[in-house]
Amino acid sequence: MSRIEACLNSLSAENRKALIPFITAGDPSLDSTVPILHALADSGADIIELGIPFSDPMADGPVIQLADERALANGVTTHHVLQMVAEFRRTNEHTPIVLMGYLNPIEVFGYQAFAHAAAEAGVDGMLTVDLPPEAAKTFVEELSAVNIDSIFLIAPTTSENRIKLIAEAGSGYLYYVSLKGVTGSGNLDVEQVQSKLETIRKVSKLPIAVGFGIKDAASAQQIGKYADGIIVGSAMVNKIYENKEDLNKTLTEVASFTQALRNGIDG
Repeated sequence: MSRIEACLNSLSAENRKALIPFITAGDPSLDSTVPILHALADSGADIIELGIPFSDPMADGPVIQLADERALANGVTTHHVLQMVAEFRRTNEHTPIVLMGYLNPIEVFGYQAFAHAAAEAGVDGMLTVDLPPEAAKTFVEELSAVNIDSIFLIAPTTSENRIKLIAEAGSGYLYYVSLKGVTGSGNLDVEQVQSKLETIRKVSKLPIAVGFGIKDAASAQQIGKYADGIIVGSAMVNKIYENKEDLNKTLTEVASFTQALRNGIDG
């Protein structure tokens, strides 16, 4: 059983929902990422998604695009991201870490080499935004061999047949994109989310985490009524950017925002 599965099973037994914040590795600096990971974990995050910076993040809106640009300007590489996870693991062995990124850097690294390096660092899941399940078999097998979950996206427009295909390829949890568009855009349609989650649950028993468009405790609470997990990306990345000049202030604000989200979901 992976750390992700164990975490979600434990939460389900307590009738609680997972809080899954996203941050970009290396933004605002290489040295800030590990302290931010700890601040998230210590303030109520159940699982953390850590973005691998990429030059063309097609699924992301301006907030995360700019975070990627800042991280790349800081010289952050995939190797640095794995080193950050390994450092985090020295004092936190229980909070699952999911890497979120795009295929090109992983292909350059090599599927098997990446899977083994990620497992050694302490990674628990991989979400490759631009890798469809039809083309993912080899990478999924490499990840599965080292007990890393493969997480896939489901969109509002995804058909029931394709949801079944995605669910069969994935493990850990399914990531439902709550709206059409890029991260951080649009307004949530809670009824539409509820309806789509009901459709997904007809064909898959995997937990479902919902992201894109969840910006505060109120929206987290709304979606938490129906989802198994709540993913908050752009709002968290923006909170980090607003306080980038002072790491202590960054950590305080990240902790406060995480606690507010946690209280909203639990409420």
